[in-house]
Amino acid sequence: MHSKRILFAPASSLRYSLKYAMLKDFHAVDRWTKKNVHCIYQALIVAISTRHADAVDMKFLVDGRPVWVALPHPAWVEYQKQTGKTITDPLAIEIAGHYLKSALEAGEGLGREMYSLTVSQVLEHLEAVTQEAVNAPRREADEVLS
Repeated sequence: MHSKRILFAPASSLRYSLKYAMLKDFHAVDRWTKKNVHCIYQALIVAISTRHADAVDMKFLVDGRPVWVALPHPAWVEYQKQTGKTITDPLAIEIAGHYLKSALEAGEGLGREMYSLTVSQVLEHLEAVTQEAVNAPRREADEVLS
């Protein structure tokens, strides 16, 4: 069984800050209803303390309704192995926000309360977040890149 290796942007050149987070407060259009929903990051909770899961849960409000995105802890280990870098809390929030926006726009359940990602999904969305930061317009990129 071959695992797909994700190529990451140079993590050492990226700095993530909640002050400049792109996916902490965003809008998405549901694929099926065409409804424009407002998503706001609210909390990060280590899931072992609340639901005995090996994950970190991000809570977003989607038009005021709580929605959780669970990122499995093994993704932190895999990213560390591949890059020598750590997934920080602000980066984890960006990954969860990116996934949530993608899921809503793909029509994967406007009414869902919980999304649980696989390690592979976390790494794929991490790659997308870092690429978007690198490719952001210069003004935005200056805020995100060190």
